[in-house]
Amino acid sequence: MTKLLLCCTAALAFPFCVAAQQPLTSSASASLLPDAPLPQGSAAQVEVAGISSSLPAQTPVPAQAPAAQTPATQAPGATTPAASTPADQTPEERHAQAERELKQEESQHMLGVIPSYNSVMSGEAAPIDAKQKFHLFFKSSIDPFQFFSAGVDALIEQGENSYPEYHQGIEGYAKRYGAAFADSFDGNFWGNAVLPSVLHQDPRYFRLGHGTFKTRVWYAVISTVRCKGDNGKWEPNYSNVFGNFIGGAISNFYYPASDRGVGLTLERGLTVNAEGALGSLAVEFYPDVSKWYHNRKARKAAAASATP
Repeated sequence: MTKLLLCCTAALAFPFCVAAQQPLTSSASASLLPDAPLPQGSAAQVEVAGISSSLPAQTPVPAQAPAAQTPATQAPGATTPAASTPADQTPEERHAQAERELKQEESQHMLGVIPSYNSVMSGEAAPIDAKQKFHLFFKSSIDPFQFFSAGVDALIEQGENSYPEYHQGIEGYAKRYGAAFADSFDGNFWGNAVLPSVLHQDPRYFRLGHGTFKTRVWYAVISTVRCKGDNGKWEPNYSNVFGNFIGGAISNFYYPASDRGVGLTLERGLTVNAEGALGSLAVEFYPDVSKWYHNRKARKAAAASATP
């Protein structure tokens, strides 16, 4: 029920949706619900306006097939990242690949400050194990932006005198701050760490990055109720949905008595799910808007330098 996150994400999503209709996306996809991208063994590094991500490496197709491969490619046991697949990799190799990709995801920020750690910008990534899921949860929960967001949210609630039983003053602000941060922490803990580990689901958002505007909007919105399993297949996102409601139920322990109950628990859970959909829209279209902005800036700079 974080008002700040809802408003900020909605504000970000609006220009994203407008700019996404520019010719930045590729041709329309065949269906509104594309198949899950299969994890690949290699990735090419790309950095777009503060978001660094992995894009699948493309292997050029030669005009004529070579008569014979070089001994380096024929060496027994030698593998190239492009040809490596989860079926070919050992558990140790898959774990190492996931670690490399997580390191990259942990450097992702929108607008330079908003963390986007739970996003796979390339749409493809190796599955992560339980330990890595808990690490990702902890990393995202203690990011400075989370503390800042909770502080601003508490300040707004203080001004509106939300939860009047908390009263005003420093004590009232501290209670509102603690409740706002606990809401975020609880939902993240259950929806991105505990339940994904138990149910073998991937808590990350796998960006589509291509297709029609309508396809990508639907893909992002439905991510709140659909996710990839550790087996790489799409399945209902029980972890996110139930995690949000569990977090809403736990909030009954620290919110005032007048703001407790089943109805309010359901309301908080639905609110967090709606915020998650807006967040997915922002992650889906932010690189497109960022690319459009920087290209526009580069064109203006080139035009200015060409003017006598």
